[in-house]
Amino acid sequence: MNMEKPVRRTACVILAAVSAAAVLFDGCSSRHKEYAYYISYVDNEQTQTVQTGYEPENKSVDGLIQEFLEMLSTDTDTVDYVKAIPEGVHILSWEVEQDCLNLDFNSAYSKMDSITEILCRLAVVKTMTQIEGIRSVCFSVKGKPLTDSRGDVVGEMTLDSFVENPGEQINSYQHATIDLYFANQSGDGLLKETQEVYYNSNISMEKLVMEHLMNGPKSGKARGTIPEETKLINVAVADGSCYVNLDENFRNQNYEIAEPVVIYSIVNSLASLGNIRRVQISVNGNTSGKYRADYDLSRMYQADYTLVQDAEERAVVVSDIEEKEEGKK
Repeated sequence: MNMEKPVRRTACVILAAVSAAAVLFDGCSSRHKEYAYYISYVDNEQTQTVQTGYEPENKSVDGLIQEFLEMLSTDTDTVDYVKAIPEGVHILSWEVEQDCLNLDFNSAYSKMDSITEILCRLAVVKTMTQIEGIRSVCFSVKGKPLTDSRGDVVGEMTLDSFVENPGEQINSYQHATIDLYFANQSGDGLLKETQEVYYNSNISMEKLVMEHLMNGPKSGKARGTIPEETKLINVAVADGSCYVNLDENFRNQNYEIAEPVVIYSIVNSLASLGNIRRVQISVNGNTSGKYRADYDLSRMYQADYTLVQDAEERAVVVSDIEEKEEGKK
C-alpha cells in the first residue's frame, strides 16, 4: 500500500443496513451491475471523478472506513483513471465525531495544485459519505484545519459542497444559453455576448464556458481576451469556488487588451453560471506570481461588472445552434 496505515480510533456509530444499491458502471466490464458501494477515482485528464462499483470485505463502520481509505490511495490497473489520493499524500489519522469523519493528512497534501486537491477532496467525500452515519468529512493537515487560498477554514464538506455534471444522458447533446464577456475593440472594456449552444451532456458547464470563451467572440464588435494557442488543462468547482488551470500560453501577452479585462472576462463569464461566486486562475497548476503587473494568481476573484459596456451595446449572438442545424442539411 502507498498509504501509511491510519491511526484507528473507534467510532461510536451504528452501521444501518443499506436500503438501496446504486447502479454504477464497472470499468472492467461493459455491463451494468448493482453495487452497494463504489470507490471514486480521478479521470486521467483531471477534469472529473469516476466511480467504479466496489464490494467491501468489511461490514463494520471502522472496517469500511479503513478499507475505503486504503482503496482511495491504491494505484489503479487502468489508464482511464487514477487513484484519488496521489503519491506521497498520506492519511496520518482519522476519527468520527457525531456524523463527521475527520481526516488528518501529512504536509504533502498542501503541496497539491488546486485542481488536484479539489478532485481529491471530492472523491474522498463521495466515497466516505456512503457509509451510514457519516454525513460529512473534515480535512486537516498535520493537525491544522484545511484552509482555502484565502486562508479561510474549509470546514465540513458534504456532497452539496461540490458541483458536478450528473451525466445522466451519456453522450447526448443539450441546449444552453451562456453569457460570455469579451474585450471591446479598444481593449479597455468588456462586451457581454450571449451565445446559444449545443453541448455534449458529459461536459461540465464551467468547462463549456471556458472553451467557448477561448474560442473567441462570434460578433465583430468584440475581441478575444485569451491567446488563441492557450489550452485549458482542467477546471473544477467546489463550494462556490471555481479553479481554472491554463497552460503556459496564457502568459503570451496581448498588451492591446488591458490586464483587468483579461481577468474579468474569465471571472464574469464563469460567474454568470450562477453557482460560482469566486474564481482562481492558475498556469500549469501554479498560482504564484502575477498575471502581469497587478493581478495575483493566488487570489480568488469575484465578478466585477464595472468594465462592462451598457447593455444596449452588447453583442447578442446565436452561434452553435445555427451551425448544428446547417450540419444536418
